[in-house]
Amino acid sequence: MSETKLSLLYAQEKIASEVSRLADEINRDYAGREILVVGILKGSFLFIADIVRQLSVPVTIDFMRLASYGTETQSSGIVELRKDIELPVQGKDLLIIEDIVDSGLTLDTLYAKLMQKNPRSLKICTLIEKTCQKEGSIKPDYVGISMESGFIVGYGLDYNEQYRQLPDIYLLG
Repeated sequence: MSETKLSLLYAQEKIASEVSRLADEINRDYAGREILVVGILKGSFLFIADIVRQLSVPVTIDFMRLASYGTETQSSGIVELRKDIELPVQGKDLLIIEDIVDSGLTLDTLYAKLMQKNPRSLKICTLIEKTCQKEGSIKPDYVGISMESGFIVGYGLDYNEQYRQLPDIYLLG
């Protein structure tokens, strides 16, 4: 991208509202149970922090890191595991917290990998779900915002490791 232009897409108030709604749904669905939250790095770190602070159910947290973008604005289609989960998974209620579900290929890979570890249950929460260009078969259980298309940055989302610190979400164009 030669000239970077940012257009405000979702203000921090909209993001905060969606995070609260999602936390309420998770609290309701997991009432009386403990969940192992699996945060997907790096893009979801702000979302993870905001949502787990609003969870009233007992929570343990671990992280995984996968990559499929590199320095591009479209997925390469190849999912690389860069950091695996460290806590035991067998018999646990897992909740994957992801920043964005784009093609769905990363989510398919992640879901299959975690299911091999025999969790009691496995659900997925994403802040953003893109509705176009879906290739994966796994659907998130909790979706904050659905959008058609476009490359977005801010609130943890990046382009070439930049813009993660922005409090709002912007369309990069």
